[in-house]
Amino acid sequence: MIHFKSKLPKTATTIFSVMSKLAADHNAINLSQGFPDYDAPAELTTLVNKYMEQGKNQYAPMAGVPLLRERISEKVQDLYGSFYNPETEITITAGGTQAIFTAIAATVQPGDEVIVFEPAYDSYAPTVKLFGGLVKPFELCPPDYKIDWQMVRKLISSRTKMIILNSPQNPTGVILDDEDIKQLIAITRGTDILILSDEVYEHLIYDGKEHLSMARFPELSERSFITSSFGKLFHTTGWKIGYCLAPEELMNEFKKVHQFLVFSVNTPMQYAIADFLSDKGYYKELCNFFQTKRDYFRSMMSETRFKLLPCYGSYFQNAEIRHITEEKDTEFVKRLTSEFGVAAIPNSAFYNKGTDYGVIRFCFAKKEETLEKAVNLLTKV
Repeated sequence: MIHFKSKLPKTATTIFSVMSKLAADHNAINLSQGFPDYDAPAELTTLVNKYMEQGKNQYAPMAGVPLLRERISEKVQDLYGSFYNPETEITITAGGTQAIFTAIAATVQPGDEVIVFEPAYDSYAPTVKLFGGLVKPFELCPPDYKIDWQMVRKLISSRTKMIILNSPQNPTGVILDDEDIKQLIAITRGTDILILSDEVYEHLIYDGKEHLSMARFPELSERSFITSSFGKLFHTTGWKIGYCLAPEELMNEFKKVHQFLVFSVNTPMQYAIADFLSDKGYYKELCNFFQTKRDYFRSMMSETRFKLLPCYGSYFQNAEIRHITEEKDTEFVKRLTSEFGVAAIPNSAFYNKGTDYGVIRFCFAKKEETLEKAVNLLTKV
């Protein structure tokens, strides 16, 4: 027997894998993991085939296909009024999670403190710990999950290296507002604190609200890694293509890790996405596409016993269950899957301490018929 010390001794298989396997085992409708059950735009897949047939099948440049980086730069400037140099400030990654991992790996050293707002996407904390950082979790509470910035100030110390943000947030669907940005600027002003802004759901903002990207604010963009994902944008989560934006000084450090982690990302899809991004109308209309799904799902769910929380962005709908059951949320979602045929995610999985507020998460990025079947089963709970 070989003995060694685990670098992540308390980290188990992610809840997403657990619930997706449970859904498959029970032939349940999977509203747990965040992926669509409908196809990517046909034009986009045609473009991928085109570039494969043209021989674009070898390594891309380490930072990504130049044309794709140029299109991203144009997109960011058009949406947020901020210019990122495609040569020095944009890197194409193997999905949003790799971009997050790389930004943390490039900057967090042993003993550095990183503030994470929970419930949080489950890759943040383990990655910080992997590189010897100390996670300083700040728990947000339902129903509104508002950030108490005065309390955040108390977490700041001389060892604070980074603040991780996610807006729209997974799993809650909440978004940053003007006051959040004002407070964030004030807290970080005159410090060396970095920001890692996970903006993979940037186009999924509802009810006429605006996405407040770190790219909009010079005081924040100068200290920010901004990560995003084409998987969320084009319904292609299996392609695993994302990108990172950062000022040149930060991006240089990012690339040092990126080149030895994946080096480059698959080539024909990069060319195809670059072509497809020339149609600005597609991504500018995406919020309407998903708002229709959100509204449809919420309307049907009104016929169930679940109490829905607000959803301002992302493709996740949270629901309270305390009036339905006294079970732990983890046990309830397992029973929901095995007995009623619908899989969801327990929000306690997104808290470092496993805090259970009696809230679960459904993904509504599904076909209408899928949502209808799921809700019909949920009415029996």
